[in-house]
Amino acid sequence: MATLADYGPEVRAEVKQVREVVSNLHQQLIKWNLVVWTAGNVSQRLHTADLMVIKPSGVRYENLTPNSMVVCDLEGNVVDGSEAPSSDTASHAYIYRNMPDVYGVVHTHSTYATAWAATGQNIPCGLTMMGDEFGGPVPVGPFRLIGSEAIGKGVVETLKKYPKSPAVLMQNHGPFTIGKDAEGAVKAAAMTEEVAHTMWAARQLGEIIEIDQADIDKLNDRYQNVYGQH
Repeated sequence: MATLADYGPEVRAEVKQVREVVSNLHQQLIKWNLVVWTAGNVSQRLHTADLMVIKPSGVRYENLTPNSMVVCDLEGNVVDGSEAPSSDTASHAYIYRNMPDVYGVVHTHSTYATAWAATGQNIPCGLTMMGDEFGGPVPVGPFRLIGSEAIGKGVVETLKKYPKSPAVLMQNHGPFTIGKDAEGAVKAAAMTEEVAHTMWAARQLGEIIEIDQADIDKLNDRYQNVYGQH
């Protein structure tokens, strides 16, 4: 089995940098109330090698450091780290192997998004910000058991049907989000919880008015290609 020492200095330098990024981003999950206790995880794939950095399993957020992050290959095998990796490692690895443009994956059990997952419902696209961010509803994926790559397969299968969405709600489990890096996936996780909460509140007031797909496409195109700094 390969170890980090088998890789060159460029890879080891990127591992050090990504460990810091991934460690710090776990604190953003706490900041945005997306996790409790030890639930949830962030990973980021390297550009210099087929490796990823992921949270260790069952370690409290206040105890996470860059050095406690675990380096794995894209089959989920540990390459460097003193802790066991997240129980979702095989699913993160499957996503990276099958979605080559994805370099960040996040899983949370955030309250409102997970409530939609528990009822097996898509979050309907009733907000312009959802058109912007998700290009439609936030989809629900199939029920899968934890501990293998089965959840990752469900994520990939679902997102292939909803290619503009960076999020999927795995039924009876919770949201998984993707991004061009781990920060992008964390942003998607925060946005998923925000729209899940707002759409739940809207349901208490009455029926949600869903936006036409043609208008959603215009919103998404503007947001992805015009909005912000370029």
